[in-house]
Amino acid sequence: MSNPLKDMDKPDTIFAIGTNMTECHPVAATGLKKALKKGAKLVVADPRKTRLAELAHLHLPIRVGSDVALLLAMAHVIVSEDLIDGQFINERTEGFEQFQSHLAEFTPEWASKICEVPAEDIRTAALWYSQAERGAIYYTLGITEHICGVDNVQSLCNLALLTGNLGKEGTGINPMRGQNNIQGAGDCGAVPANYPGFQPVEDPQFHEKFKNAYNQPELDLGQSMTKVTALNLAGDGIHAMLIDGENTVVTDPDRNHCQRALESLDHLVVIDIFLTETAQLADVVLPASAWGETDGVQANTERRVQRLRAAVTPHGDSKPDWWIISQIARELGVTGFDYQSAKDVFNELCSLSPIYAGLNWDNIGDGNYQWPVPEEGHPGTPILHEDEFKDAKPGLFKIIGYRDPAEVIDEKYPVWLTTGRRLQAYHTRTQTGRASGIDYLLSEETLEVHPEDAKQWELQDGGFVRMASRRGEVILKVETTTRSPRGTVFTSFSFAETNINVLTGSGYDPITQTAELKVCPVSLTPA
Repeated sequence: MSNPLKDMDKPDTIFAIGTNMTECHPVAATGLKKALKKGAKLVVADPRKTRLAELAHLHLPIRVGSDVALLLAMAHVIVSEDLIDGQFINERTEGFEQFQSHLAEFTPEWASKICEVPAEDIRTAALWYSQAERGAIYYTLGITEHICGVDNVQSLCNLALLTGNLGKEGTGINPMRGQNNIQGAGDCGAVPANYPGFQPVEDPQFHEKFKNAYNQPELDLGQSMTKVTALNLAGDGIHAMLIDGENTVVTDPDRNHCQRALESLDHLVVIDIFLTETAQLADVVLPASAWGETDGVQANTERRVQRLRAAVTPHGDSKPDWWIISQIARELGVTGFDYQSAKDVFNELCSLSPIYAGLNWDNIGDGNYQWPVPEEGHPGTPILHEDEFKDAKPGLFKIIGYRDPAEVIDEKYPVWLTTGRRLQAYHTRTQTGRASGIDYLLSEETLEVHPEDAKQWELQDGGFVRMASRRGEVILKVETTTRSPRGTVFTSFSFAETNINVLTGSGYDPITQTAELKVCPVSLTPA
């Protein structure tokens, strides 16, 4: 997030797109509710009429996968109505003239045909956002889990650059992280493109830095492969794999492909706190200690770095992840893993990452710092981009065009499926599914179907439906509701026994290789 959570009650206009925040981030969403009580306007772009959409002054029920078309048209309105922040654009951006020319053809009328919402509503959303003294954008996985996820995010950045809604209280571009330490994992370099601190692996300067720091003279220059590529090569180039804290065969798209890939390995090691569906496929399972049993550090969605303190003794033979990985490295003869504590690991991160340079194990105890903290004594940076962008470089307008999802509906698969989360289940129920009280609130998966569609397709509320895609099929219970629009159905991926990700996996973003989990054409028949 470019702005802190405490800013959520400060915007004049809130643009929430691809986020079911009241279910997926219910505590944080209270900030938006406070803003509404103070008189803020809320625009929600979401195919479904979620609780957040019900709170909105303007709901744009766009067709799944049409976000870029909507955002291009909004930018068109802002420019054509001369609602841009000219001073901000002149002083802090680059590429506006080309972007302005590019927008000419992307009118609200053009976008209306793709998004399936009225052109006037698109125009209103653009006017409200651009005319606000403080306009804030919030989004989650409904923006990123597409083949055009990067395009979606860059299109949102274009809107913020046009209006100067960056670097100020109550503004910003604010991705709400899907789990508690997703931000921290990125900070540590848990992506193929970056070393810790978002230092690009393809930059020779950083390659040399980390080659020396890790005492690895043979360290390759350039990106390593993503998990998508690794699974594709399993059994044919990759013969062993270690999976730490992820239930791959439930959470990843195209479950059948994932399971075949893992079963084709010569050796699979899983580190986890439970014997998950993925762990059941492993040759070796190493038990990890859970969060309440572990000393460590997490960075949350607002970039706040926080200590974790073990409250109880680890169960049985379970150990912290860092300890398990260090022991494996030692057995393999890899140097540099002589850590004695989580403190050693974190302090090494701080010594290598400029955004953590002013932090250490001892000064983060109260959770007061939001990175970047470039030097000791620095107060932290709650709001990014206040005076300049990173390295004093200008903000770049990106020339983005619209493209259809990887798969579109046709005669054989005439219905749009979109997936997401539910309030009562944490991700895949790996944890919440083991709590009996949660079963009382959410005991099984259902498929949301509009009542008129259910009638046309001869489906009964409470009855069962066979849902098929180009990759597989599942059977689940029907829930008739007007939350989902006609022609679109919704379900979550929480239940392993109703594994919706058997169906997904139509395509991947070419830059990040993020799967298109939010769009999947399907067919429905009574079961």
